[in-house]
Amino acid sequence: MGKNTGFLDYTRTENGNFDPLERIKNFKEFHPKLDEDARKEQAARCMNCGVPMCQSAIKLAGMITGCPLHNLIPEWNDALYKGQYDMAAWRLLMTSNFPEFTGRVCPALCEKACNCGNPVCGDGAVTVHDNELYIIEKAFATGYMKPQVPSVRSGKKVAVIGAGPAGLAVADTLNHRGHSVTVFDREDKAGGLLMYGIPNMKLEKNIIERRINLMKEEGVEFVFNADVGHNSSAEYILQNYDAVALCCGAKKARALTSTGIDKIAKGNNGAEGGVMFAVDFLKEVTKCVVSTSEALEKVNITPANEQIDQVLEQQIGIKIAGKNVIIVGGGDTGNDCCGTSIRLGAASVTQIEMMPCPPVERAANNPWPQWPKVLKTDYGAEESIAVYGHDPRVYETTIKEVYSENGKVTGVKTVEVEFQMIDGKRQLVERKGTEKDLPCDLLLVAAGFVGCEEYTAQAFETEIGPRGTVASKSAASPCSETGFATSVNKVFTAGDMHRGQSLVVWAITEGRECAKEIDDFLMK
Repeated sequence: MGKNTGFLDYTRTENGNFDPLERIKNFKEFHPKLDEDARKEQAARCMNCGVPMCQSAIKLAGMITGCPLHNLIPEWNDALYKGQYDMAAWRLLMTSNFPEFTGRVCPALCEKACNCGNPVCGDGAVTVHDNELYIIEKAFATGYMKPQVPSVRSGKKVAVIGAGPAGLAVADTLNHRGHSVTVFDREDKAGGLLMYGIPNMKLEKNIIERRINLMKEEGVEFVFNADVGHNSSAEYILQNYDAVALCCGAKKARALTSTGIDKIAKGNNGAEGGVMFAVDFLKEVTKCVVSTSEALEKVNITPANEQIDQVLEQQIGIKIAGKNVIIVGGGDTGNDCCGTSIRLGAASVTQIEMMPCPPVERAANNPWPQWPKVLKTDYGAEESIAVYGHDPRVYETTIKEVYSENGKVTGVKTVEVEFQMIDGKRQLVERKGTEKDLPCDLLLVAAGFVGCEEYTAQAFETEIGPRGTVASKSAASPCSETGFATSVNKVFTAGDMHRGQSLVVWAITEGRECAKEIDDFLMK
């Protein structure tokens, strides 16, 4: 603990945001960083608790609070406060493969369990999330992050299917253990949803490319446009590799079942009819952002949002500028669609959420250090308030009917809903007389996912569990269901494909744990 009174001397100060009306002018990250002295002060607030719940990942009331990676948070906060940047990076990288990702997109489970954030203290949690990002970016800037090539190779070959955060964590961990790792991915770039699911303003794609280039220098091989189960052979991989890790995510989106949805044209991932899954929409927009940026950066020009909108129209046939966008789903993905649509010039954005609006403050039955079930106004909602004058979210509402002409969406009918106990079961019930018609030119479905896309798992003949994810068991004990080994010899699974839709930090955690199990299997 570098400063005994740090938590008393300094107040919580976050990196902050650029003004909404300014940041929506482009797709760049919008969090200005604190200077070195201010960041040290924030690190000084860490109390080095006797029981640092920030790093414990405790399950309370069915929810996790604290870091799943068990990051050594008090240790690297202390080093950061003292200006020992290499020491801080060393301790951070002991438990986390990609702090530059989690430092940008993680919802900071660590901070929700921080003792400084408890109601008695009341001064706000330590800025663990921002401190983590500062440490890793400092490490890259100072040259601390050099390729760490294993001095000895095991002679074992591992194939990782999927280059999302779980697959990358498996590959990175096993490569550093001395195994030869090849990552296969169906996209043209690595990152999975980091690359084509999370918008550029939350995670600029050069950050991902920087890490991939480092992994390549360390010996990891990448094979892109390799859709295993379609254009690439699972049989070939099984014959030529000593172990396989399936890390393809859980991208099977939950479909909309409203009346009239069957009349919408389905071509071009739904763009033809104006009804798209959010993950497809965000992917196409990001591809346009990346391609346009790569072309214009050669002449030192930042692409205008209007140019990206034009490229999007040319590529898949949808134009956002001047259009009414409705988003089904009030979570993080819906928020990303909101911020993206605003940047592309949407005339209006409405987010429909069937659950009630959370309370502004913790309820009595949701005490600290449980995960706080409170209202969060994220960047997309902030931008909507600034642009349109109101929060885009409409709670306790669902889409009852979709209107269309010639296969193209023109509007929706919404209705208010509520949960009631009927015959002992909790059921969603409409409130009579609450129907409303809304104009709609683009309907984005961000209602979550129902499991993995089965074809890759089927190509390896692995079992699919009741949640639509790949079933697993412990390699050490076949009776255990907590491990990462599948029903097929030498085939393992991790990440969303294993646990279902979740956070990036959980994907990395699963990748690390899966890698340990694979390493044990290979070295027997």
